[in-house]
Amino acid sequence: MIDNTDMGHLRTAVALAEQALNAGHSPFGSLLVSADGEVLFQDHNRDGDGELTRHPELAIAQWAERNLEREQRASATVYTSGEHCPMCAGAHAWAGLGRIVYVSSAEQLRQWLREFDAPASPTASLPITDVAPDLQVDGPVVELAEQVKLLQRRHHLGES
Repeated sequence: MIDNTDMGHLRTAVALAEQALNAGHSPFGSLLVSADGEVLFQDHNRDGDGELTRHPELAIAQWAERNLEREQRASATVYTSGEHCPMCAGAHAWAGLGRIVYVSSAEQLRQWLREFDAPASPTASLPITDVAPDLQVDGPVVELAEQVKLLQRRHHLGES
C-alpha cells in the first residue's frame, strides 16, 4: 500500500532522475529512508561518463553495507523512479535491504524504449521479485509514471 509519505519520497526520486538527466546521465533517481523516516542516502544515475553500472540502487546497496547494521538495512526502504534492473535487485537482496517502492516498472520502460525506437536494455526486463523473490516490493505508481516516461523520452529522443 502506497501512502502519502511514500508519495513524497517517490517525488524526490523523480526529481533526482531529472537531476541525472540534466547532468547528462540516464534519468533514474533513488533514495534510502530509515524506519524512522530519515533520508539516509540519495543518488541518481551516473552513467553519462561511460560507466554504465553506476546506478543509484547499486550505490545505495553498497553504501548501506558500509554504513548500517543488518537490522537497520532490513528496516529501511528504497524509493526509486524506476524498478531495479537485475543487477541492482541482486545487490539489494545481498545487502539485506528492506522494502522497495518504485514509480515505473521494468516492463513499462521496455515498452517506452520500443515506442521511442531506442535500444533495449542489455538485461532482461524482469520484475524485482523474479531476481529476489523474498523482497517486499510496491509499484508501479500510476500517478507519477507519466513524469518518468517524459524524462525517459527526453533522454532517448534528445528533447529538452
